[in-house]
Amino acid sequence: MFAFFTKIAWILLQPSSLIGIAIGIGLWQLRRGRVQPAYRWLLGAAVALVVGGFSMLSDVLIMPLENRFPRPDLTDARIDGLIVLGGSEVASISSARKVIAVNDAAERYIDAVVLARRFPEARVVFTGGGEVLGDAGETEAASAARIFEQLGVATVRITLEDRSRTTWENALFTAPLLKQKPGERWLLVTSAWQMPRAIGAFRKAGLQVEAYPVDYRTTGLFKPWRLHVSFTEGLRRFDYVVREYPGLLIYWLTGRTSSLFPGP
Repeated sequence: MFAFFTKIAWILLQPSSLIGIAIGIGLWQLRRGRVQPAYRWLLGAAVALVVGGFSMLSDVLIMPLENRFPRPDLTDARIDGLIVLGGSEVASISSARKVIAVNDAAERYIDAVVLARRFPEARVVFTGGGEVLGDAGETEAASAARIFEQLGVATVRITLEDRSRTTWENALFTAPLLKQKPGERWLLVTSAWQMPRAIGAFRKAGLQVEAYPVDYRTTGLFKPWRLHVSFTEGLRRFDYVVREYPGLLIYWLTGRTSSLFPGP
């Protein structure tokens, strides 16, 4: 139920939805002849659209998340396994067409395969279940199995967790599959902006993992003159990064993370 309610809440409260609601209220006020309130709602929505769509505000919010965990030095390292979080596959298309179908977080797979080839003895654990709302046709794990196989990762190396629907469930359901032994070194592979919440969840679940961030969305440098060329891309980026901060707070309040803002 937690996953369901948080999903519904986010659909309603994400910035793009709130902007749409503000426009709707403004038009409703205008229809009722209340011109001044209507203009205030519509002007607020317009400002939010411009700031969220074109400004570098989303980058400012993303950078503390992306810069929180540097990549580890793997020179002469012994890696026992990789944990790859779902979220970069398009399960509905993958299921229907039996092809590799990924979104703009595809680096989770790219880097995971690079690491799997670099460390041929390492296990590869993928964690990701079905959609919280609707039916994707197959689980993320089923899509992942097909993707890894087609990218040359031997099936015998792969362990699939296919029940989880949230980052916390990724950690909770992966822990018993891992059966981590003392001294083992495991890398957690997911998007850099999601890494603080993911690391916190896995630590809370009792797993000792090292962050291997991928899917960077910024250069990590403050560039106030930079504007998003694509308005829709800027607004979409603003949506998902804004979610991470209340997500960290909710995880902390509900005991799903090791600390409010996990770090190295």
